[in-house]
Amino acid sequence: MRSLLAAAFIVGSAITGNASAQAYPARPITIVVPFPPGGVTDNVGRVMAERMKDALGQSVVVENVSGAGGTIGSARVARAAPDGYTLVVGQWTSHVGGGALYTLNYDTVNDFAPVSLLTTAPLWIVGPSKLPPKDLRELIEWLKANPNRASGATTGVGSAAHVCLLDLQNRTGARIQMVPYRGAAPIMQDLLGGQIELSCLEASQTLPHFRSGKFRAFGVVTKDRWFLAPEVPTMEEGGVAGMQMPFWHGLWAPKGTAADIIAKLNAAVMTSFADATLQKRFTEMGHDIPPRDQLTPAALSAHHKAEVAKWWPIIKAANLKADGQ
Repeated sequence: MRSLLAAAFIVGSAITGNASAQAYPARPITIVVPFPPGGVTDNVGRVMAERMKDALGQSVVVENVSGAGGTIGSARVARAAPDGYTLVVGQWTSHVGGGALYTLNYDTVNDFAPVSLLTTAPLWIVGPSKLPPKDLRELIEWLKANPNRASGATTGVGSAAHVCLLDLQNRTGARIQMVPYRGAAPIMQDLLGGQIELSCLEASQTLPHFRSGKFRAFGVVTKDRWFLAPEVPTMEEGGVAGMQMPFWHGLWAPKGTAADIIAKLNAAVMTSFADATLQKRFTEMGHDIPPRDQLTPAALSAHHKAEVAKWWPIIKAANLKADGQ
């Protein structure tokens, strides 16, 4: 009798477990965007949330929890229950640079369960059109002939813009005077006004000024040319070998989230990317959707680890410290 009861309990538990797994998601899901509203990452998060709610059959709410280079919002998700109801859309600054700059109470790689890479977009080196150099080779010659004369605007110490310009220095021997700003908008104002000579910004943010002839784009910091401005060469084509820093976004859950939940979330991402309206919106934003084989949890994990391995030594060699660290 005991063995029959035990067997019945095991079967009942399995059925209950399966029913519980099948019920996910049974309530709204929160996607934390660890940056302020209106920025690139916020836009990516909201586009994904809007489409994923249909794929999951449940509301997906975006919550902005900004500060400390995206690490405050990311920390909240790292500490959340691993039940699939709290996720984070992160990017280079929050999930790579932040780990090298800040003393954190979580691990930027090991305390998250990867769901999927989301989009990639180019950074590019830009300056006002009245700057003497006309192309990347002339820019490098000018920078080397005038060390620390050019000011390079960054979106904060250790930001993608800052590390991009550091990488340019390391690869060319040029020297740039780094000037931190609180965001891309004031940088673009000062570039237009001629107070700043250079920056390395997300290309779609500056495309209107490039199209109007107010900005000159010297090189795209990616392997291939950007589909919205194919006339702009890559850094490699301009003579800076190996300089690639695509601006990417990914989706993570807390460490310990069940594999079947991760699979459901990944399937929702795949379904979302198959939607023509979503594809059009990302194209208009200047973002690429990676190939299908790069959208698995394992692919995001490998990409994330590779980015940390590549960029942390550069940040630490420059002895970069976040404010208050």
